[in-house]
Amino acid sequence: MKSNLCKLLTLTGVLLLSAACQQPATVNTSEDAAIGTLGTNSTANMNVQMRSRTKGSMMESSPDAANAPLDLQFLDTMSAQHQTAIDMAKTVVAKSDNAQLKAFAEKIIRDQNEEITRMKNWRGIWFAESLPAINMEIPGMMDSIRSLNMKKLEAGGELFNLRFLEMMIPHHQGAVTMSREALGKAKHAEIKSLASQIIKSHEVEIKKMQEWKTILSK
Repeated sequence: MKSNLCKLLTLTGVLLLSAACQQPATVNTSEDAAIGTLGTNSTANMNVQMRSRTKGSMMESSPDAANAPLDLQFLDTMSAQHQTAIDMAKTVVAKSDNAQLKAFAEKIIRDQNEEITRMKNWRGIWFAESLPAINMEIPGMMDSIRSLNMKKLEAGGELFNLRFLEMMIPHHQGAVTMSREALGKAKHAEIKSLASQIIKSHEVEIKKMQEWKTILSK
């Protein structure tokens, strides 16, 4: 009797173990999880991190980003910075009642998507195997993000247009600071050329936004 009971218990244990082994593994499908599980060929890795990091008003540096080559830090960080501008601009296109502001937002989307594409292409050529290097400590990056509050912007309301300008002006100013840093320290001529282009275009746009802000503040 005891022997039969032991055999039954042993068989039950084997069946339970077999069933457990056949259960599908739990998969964390969140973007933050993907950051940790993607391979080291990291153009795709950086893309996932950029989407994940730019959803809210707070962003974080990539692990060990400060030790990456400065050119890589600029490419990844400016790409993330540009993505937040695109997110804000899309909200303006959807919610603003000001035709000039909507046209301006559409220009931001076009210009900065094109610049992101260029930066991703360079990254693929120069740093294809490198891990993401978004660095919040790059001069100007925190200035870009500090005033950003996507939930507040997406809420719309009577002060929507003014709220957008109050966020986008320091965001542009931060990009100018980042670009000046790259202009002086980057190794690749292409990055220096892009930095010069960003400075020139953003300074014109900052002036225009400040004019609109003055009008809307009255």
